[in-house]
Amino acid sequence: MIQVDRREVRAALDRVFACAADVERWPEWLDHYRWVRFLERRDDGGVVEMAAWRPFGPVRYPTWWVSEMSVDREAPAVRYRHVQGITRGMDVEWAFAPAGEGGVAVTITHLWDGPPWPMVRAAAANMVIGPVFIHDIAQRTLAGIARVAESGGGL
Repeated sequence: MIQVDRREVRAALDRVFACAADVERWPEWLDHYRWVRFLERRDDGGVVEMAAWRPFGPVRYPTWWVSEMSVDREAPAVRYRHVQGITRGMDVEWAFAPAGEGGVAVTITHLWDGPPWPMVRAAAANMVIGPVFIHDIAQRTLAGIARVAESGGGL
C-alpha cells in the first residue's frame, strides 16, 4: 500500500516543520487526536505512542499505534516506523518543500505491506486501512497543522 497525502501551507517552512514535529501538542491543536506521548525521548525523536479518532458520521472509531520517530532537520523530514498496532511495519515520511509565494508543500507518504492476515493482507491495506483510515486521518492532520502554522502558532 502506498498512500500519499499533500497540502500546501501558507506559512514559513520552519514554522510548518516545527508544528509537524511537535507531536505532543497535536491533541491540543487537532480534535481527532486522542493522545500523543513519548515512551522514549531522543534529541532526534524517539518512541511515540499516538491515538486518534476516525469519524464515521456521528460514530468515532478509535485508532492507536506506536512508532519510532525520527526528526531530520536538515532534509527537512519527519519519519516514523510503526512498531506496534495494526499498522506495525508501516513507514511514514513527512516531507517539506518550498512552494509558491513563501508557502510549503507538505507530503505525507505511508508505505506498508498490510496487516499479517493471510489471504486478505493486501486487500485490507489497499481497500480499507489505507484509503479509509490512513487517508482520512492524514488529511485531518494536514488541515490542522496548516491551520496552526498559518495562524502563527506552533513556535
